Order: sequence, then structure tokens, then C-alpha cells
Amino acid sequence: MTDQVENSEQQPFDKIDTSVPHSARIWNYWLGGKDNYEVDRVAGDAFREIFPGIETGARAARYFLARAVRHLAAEEGIRQFLDVGTGLPNVDNTHQIAQSVAPESRIVYVDNDPLVLAHARALLTSTPEGVTNYVDADLRRPETIIREAGKTLDFDRPVALMLMGILGHIEDHDEARSIVRQLVDALPSGSFLVSYDSTDTSEDYVRAINQYNEGGSIPYVLRSPEQIARHFDGLELLEPGVTSCSRWRPDAAALGLPAEVHQYGGVARKA
Repeated sequence: MTDQVENSEQQPFDKIDTSVPHSARIWNYWLGGKDNYEVDRVAGDAFREIFPGIETGARAARYFLARAVRHLAAEEGIRQFLDVGTGLPNVDNTHQIAQSVAPESRIVYVDNDPLVLAHARALLTSTPEGVTNYVDADLRRPETIIREAGKTLDFDRPVALMLMGILGHIEDHDEARSIVRQLVDALPSGSFLVSYDSTDTSEDYVRAINQYNEGGSIPYVLRSPEQIARHFDGLELLEPGVTSCSRWRPDAAALGLPAEVHQYGGVARKA
């Protein structure tokens, strides 16, 4: 099928603000990517000076994404993925992992950042048997996400909803939980939620985040592992539950990572 980009004409490249650091671009920098600007590298280096473990945490979170998608495609038979807040393309994107297991997989990426949109066509490469699509929408508009994603995904069949490192941008915890609930409620039985976020389990991490939030970027709120676990309320958590990303079913790629990083996540099934 022909890949599509939703609203690509409405978010021109010139809307990208290169005067303020952006979390997706900083994360890209920490992962060794090139889709970032000097302002992002400066902010990323300043963060790392306070919390040197951030790059290790970034890698652990990325490997968690890869393991979770591979498990869902290979072991749970999931063929549809809704990746909200996808960020900038890097190695082992959701569609690449899913379609390497099941070429017929259908993936919808959701973001509303103009730089991500500018790179959407790089993301939108699909096997002939499958579909990869992009929706320009805000996490705070779950009804829009579901409506637009429904043009590509069949919500009568199980879907893996992925919320990777983005719920911390919703400052109010009750609002974050409400958004998750609205998105999960729209999915059929047998669907999954895959999510991780950064935790307040390190004083240095808290100091680094506070400095970052004072720099004019969209704030990110660190939460306790217990608060992150509440995002999975009402769902059946797969073993080992909500845990440090490096501890979630580690494989050879995770060797060398510390057992404890300050990004916690889990995978859960909707009954």
C-alpha cells in the first residue's frame, strides 16, 4: 500500500525553533543521532555533567522498546502498533522491528513536533505487505489520535499502544493517567500497553531535570516507580512487571548495561 503523511503540508520545516532545546532532539543526541542542533547539544552536555548516567539510561530505554516490540510481534501475535510520541528516527524503530518479525504489521506513529514531521518520510518505509503511517496529533487529544489512527489500524483487532518516555511531559499525574485510560479504553480486548518514563530515584537526575526545565523547554516531570505503575491500572502486567528498563527481559543487546537505570517501564495486556 502507499504510505501517507497526515497534514505534512501544515507543519513546514521553518516552524522548528532552534533557539530552545527540545527533548526529542536531546534524546537523539544522547543516542548518537545527528538530528539535533547546537542548542540541544549544549543542553544535553549540561544535563550529563550533573547526571553522567543519562546516556546509559537512554540506551536502556531504547533496548527496552526493541525487546517489547519483538516480544509482542513474535510471541503475542500483535500485528498493529500505535506509537505515540515517537520522536526522531533512530536505529530499531518500531516498524523495523515489528515488520522484521511479521512483514504484514501495520504501524502508526503519532507526534506533533515539526522536526519529527520533517523526518516522517524517513520513518515511513514499510514492507510491501505492511503499512507505516504518521499522524500529526497532540498527546493531550486522545480522541484525535484514535480517530486518525483508525484510518490505518483496525480497532476491532488487538493493538499495541506505545507511550515511550512521553507521559512525563504531562505535568499533572491525574491528567496523564486519564490520557492513558482514554487511549486504552479505545482498544479491543487482547491489546497491550507498552510504556516507560524516567523516575525520581536519583537526586542527581532530579537536579538535572530541574535545570533542564528552567531552560525554556517543554517541562518533563520525574515520577516515582509507583506512580509510573499506576499507568497500568486495570491491565494484566507481563513479568517482570514495572521495573528498570534494563531488567525487563534482558537479551544479549542489554549486556553491559547496569541492572538499575532510572527509566522504568512495563508491558501489560488488556483483558
